[in-house]
This record gives sequence, C-alpha cells and structure tokens, in this order.
Amino acid sequence: MSVHAYLGTAFYAPAHDRLEVLTDSLIVVDDTGTITAIHPAGPPEIERFRAAGQLTELKPGQYLLPGLVDLHVHAPQWPQLGKALDVPLEVWLQKYTFPLEARYADLEFAEPIYESLVESLLANGTTTALYFATIHLPATELLADICLRRGQRALIGRVAMDDPEQCPDYYCDASAETGTADTRTFIDYVRAMPGNAAGLVQPVITPRFIPSCTDDLLNGLGALAKETGCHVQTHCSESDWEHDYVIQRTGVTDTFALERYGLLSRKTVLAHGSFISDADIALISETGAGIGHCPLSNIYFSNAVLPVRKLLEADVHVGLGTDIAGGASPSIFDSARQAVAASRSLEGGVDPAITANRRGCPASRITATQAFWLATAGGGIALDLPIGMFAVGYQFDAIAVDTTAANSNLQLYADDTPEDVLQKIIYNAGRANVAQLWVAGRPVFTP
Repeated sequence: MSVHAYLGTAFYAPAHDRLEVLTDSLIVVDDTGTITAIHPAGPPEIERFRAAGQLTELKPGQYLLPGLVDLHVHAPQWPQLGKALDVPLEVWLQKYTFPLEARYADLEFAEPIYESLVESLLANGTTTALYFATIHLPATELLADICLRRGQRALIGRVAMDDPEQCPDYYCDASAETGTADTRTFIDYVRAMPGNAAGLVQPVITPRFIPSCTDDLLNGLGALAKETGCHVQTHCSESDWEHDYVIQRTGVTDTFALERYGLLSRKTVLAHGSFISDADIALISETGAGIGHCPLSNIYFSNAVLPVRKLLEADVHVGLGTDIAGGASPSIFDSARQAVAASRSLEGGVDPAITANRRGCPASRITATQAFWLATAGGGIALDLPIGMFAVGYQFDAIAVDTTAANSNLQLYADDTPEDVLQKIIYNAGRANVAQLWVAGRPVFTP
C-alpha cells in the first residue's frame, strides 16, 4: 500500500465537548495507515496526489467521519439479535444464550455466522470491535482469522467461565487451569497470525463476569494479564442481580473485586457499569480503565441509566457498545442516539407522578457532539489505541457517509450549518449511508 490522500470535508471530536470541521481538507496517510499530514482546502499537493493516482475525492454530499468503535459485542449471539429481550438477564443467559453459544463447538455452524456478523458491522460503519467469543478455542481462532482477512480492527477474547454453580454443565471450562491455559493459547495464536504483525487483531483476556468464574480462574487470568500486557474485558455491575451477587460473594463491588484479582488496569474495558458507586468511579478513573456504555441493552437488562456525563466529568474513559445481542441493533449510530436519549431521561426523570423539580438527576444530559465523541474518540481512548480522530499520528480508520443515499432518512438542506450536518448524521444515518470504509488506510467495505 502506497502513500495516499483523501480530499473532502471531515468531522471529528478532539474532546467530548468540542467538534472540529475540516472543510475541503486533504488528509495524507502513509503506507502503515498513519495520518502524516492534514492540509487545508486547496493546497498544491492535491494535483500531485491526483496525478500519481493517489487521491480519493469524496463525492458531493459525502462527509468523512472517524470509524465507529464498538466496545462490547458478543459475536456468537448474532443469531439472537432482537430475541427474548423481555426476560431477566439470568433467564436470558440460561434459557437462550448459553445453549446458543455452546453450538460454536461446531465450526461449520460458527463460520457463516461470524462471516455475517463481521460483514454487517463493517456495513454499519464499525471499523473497530471488541468481541466476546465463546469458550471454544478453534471457533475463537476462526473469528480472529475472519476479522484479519476482512481488515476489521478487532480485539477478541476467548471467554473464560468455570463456576459449575453458575455455568451449565454443557457450557463450562473444565477447570480454572483449563480456562487460563486456553486463554494463553489464544493469545499466542493471535500474536503469531501471519499478516498480523501490525496488531490489527489483538487478543483480550475475557472472564465472562465474576458470577461465572471461580476465584482461581479470576486470579489466574489476572496473573496472565500482568504477564502478557493484554487487554481485559468483562461485565461490571450490569444488573441488580449481578451487582448484588458479587457483593454477597466477595464483600465488595465488581470494580474493587476485579482490582483484587489483578484485572483492572489501563487496558481494561468494563461493559455496562450501570450500578457503579462514587467509590467505583474514583477507582476506575485512578486505574485508567474504561467503560463500554451500552444504552440499548441497559434498557432491557439493567433497569438503570449510566450517568455518562458524571463519568466524563470524573475523567473516566467511556465509549459505546452495541452489546449484540442484549442490544437490539448492530449500529453504533443507534447506540449514540440512545445514549443521548437515555441521558435526557436520566436528567428529566421518567415517573410523571413525581413533580418535575424532584423527578430526575440534574445536569445529566449529553449532546449529539458528546455522543459522536463516545462513538469514535472515546472508544479509541478506552482501548488505548490511536484511533477515533483525524490527527497526525493517528490511524486512518474512517467512514465516508453519503447524505444523498437512496432509501435514507438523512436529508440536508442549503441552510444547514456543518454542525447541523453532523447532528443529522448522528440522529439519522444508517447502513444505507455508509458509502466506504477504511481501516489503517485500507479500503475494507464498499456496498
């Protein structure tokens, strides 16, 4: 891949409360996919890149956005999307999810589903995904192979779960030693994958959540995290049941228990966090861990709204997740929209029997710009990766959004300001508007 340049109007958020508009600008990307320069409109370099065949020009009505980052995807649950969202989490897991995930022992079953999932996420603009897989090592390796071949930036975890009191006997690690050893094997596999020298696909240490893991497994995975420097992902204080279970078992909340096990660090992403306390927030901020905010699935399983604005003001790293299939949409645009709506519900309150001055949590709302930041730069920061912004030294992971696409809800008018355009994209863009996708400067999706 040679040096290439991209010409058009681009949006990005360098901070959660600030929007940058690069009008008719030239973004230069080297052969590693790294942005090396950004020129304002009309520089002489345009003709040089055009003459060399190294220029991609956005069409009228198209805008460049950083690629969307999904911090929480259950890859094997793709067939379950939109199913059984009316039952409690513990029922949903035992009756529907675990039987489905157990089927991934069969690679012929797993392959078409994982292919479909990666294709669909790319089609929705997701350039980076943080995946839970299953306990099955071959199927998890298969998911890594597919992501690398398709060019998606992916962080993938072979799920570890060994507690026979919480895991069904047909879907459970044989022992803590087995769960730790298979996790190590997967780490070695990913790091040795041909064509993955740049680390486009990375392994993630993935205890499902504290209730499904014994102390021996959690301690073993914590030691492995320290040894390998890998990312860690798990669920944290997601529902009343899960949150209370951990306190009863360990005497502390998920956050403090995870620190005790050696699983809370700058490379940790905690899914949900709906019930974290002020002490939890302070610890998460201190360790530099991140939270994958999943507003859609929180509606179904958490019965609580994450106070995102409070977390941002506490310098906690926060991004967005779809939580396929606990969330009913594969689109991070949908998660961004719901994040705004959830924050407004938290601020205003939802019980009309309570007077307005007592109903909600003041100063809780977030803006469309903040939701855009969560969907892009916020996710990159949570993962400690140089993605999510158009800035020198960052990877060129990007979406061309076509506001003129047929069968779209996105409509622009002559008096729309750039800020209006971005808000309309955030609130109305969908799969039909994703015209092109690049990861590390490589085109990875065109409809």
